[in-house]
Amino acid sequence: MTAATEPLFRHDAYLPSCEAVVTGIGADGGLVLDRTVFYAAGGGQPGDIGRIEYGDGTMATVANTVYGEDRASIVHVLAPDAARPAPGDTVVAHLDWEQRYRHMRMHTSLHLLTAVLTYPVTGGQIGADQGRLDFDIPEAALDKDEITEALNRLIAGDHPVTTEWITDAELAANPGLVKTMSVKPPMGSGRVRLVRIGTDVDLQPCGGTHVLTTGEIGAVVVSKIEKKGKQNRRVRLQWAER
Repeated sequence: MTAATEPLFRHDAYLPSCEAVVTGIGADGGLVLDRTVFYAAGGGQPGDIGRIEYGDGTMATVANTVYGEDRASIVHVLAPDAARPAPGDTVVAHLDWEQRYRHMRMHTSLHLLTAVLTYPVTGGQIGADQGRLDFDIPEAALDKDEITEALNRLIAGDHPVTTEWITDAELAANPGLVKTMSVKPPMGSGRVRLVRIGTDVDLQPCGGTHVLTTGEIGAVVVSKIEKKGKQNRRVRLQWAER
């Protein structure tokens, strides 16, 4: 059984690199480390990319990061022809920080979108240049400019973004905290991580990476609103300046 990976990104999303020990190499050649700053794909947020630096200075490109089958280990997916270290070797994991930071800013902006549009969320995707959420909304007209204005007002408020933890039982007793219908918060470890924006702007379970204040996001614009079903509306965001 592969050893669990300590997710350093969950406690400090701003760490750009870390030293780690190789604990395993998967059948596909992916590296499992004892700890990592690389976010593993999940909850609509892509897995991080970057590089792994070996002891001799050799660099291997990380093309994606995913969870292992046990959901406890994190696999750094390398190119098929990349050199592999041996289990027990010490390496340094380097994030592609620019892409990660854009994911953090977009992820937090999508949380704010759920504070502006208070409908159940049926799906979503985070990207470095744009993101989107799908909402379960009855027949209704949504105004792009009004939503954009409300979002940017919250962003400009420079609200702090913090995390806290509750037990599985506490979440079960407060189902209203869960805004997503298709993605359930990770449960089973006994506790669930919540992301809070401001005092009362937004609070919901989330395992992703976020900025420390909404002011870091920068201006966004609702680029498109699409009808994806009788009651499904897709709202797309992108940076105001690309």
